[in-house]
Amino acid sequence: MLSMSYDFFESLRPGERIVVRYRVAPAGGPGPGLTDVLGGFAGLYDDGATVAVDSRHGEVRIERRLVTHAKRVPPAPVRRARRA
Repeated sequence: MLSMSYDFFESLRPGERIVVRYRVAPAGGPGPGLTDVLGGFAGLYDDGATVAVDSRHGEVRIERRLVTHAKRVPPAPVRRARRA
């Protein structure tokens, strides 16, 4: 993944597919871990302090200060119909 700049999210259009890596505190862990979210860019909230991504599991809101990396990704592949 590419290291993100502060202006990255401001350059996105709603619905553009992105992946975001951000810090989370693991349950019972010694320190912060990392996780990813993949989906369409939903927008910025709280005067740009929060990023929203529409993932397969619903909207995920992430504080920008927790984001370590982000990048655009190609559209999801089209699923083929199942054979009978």
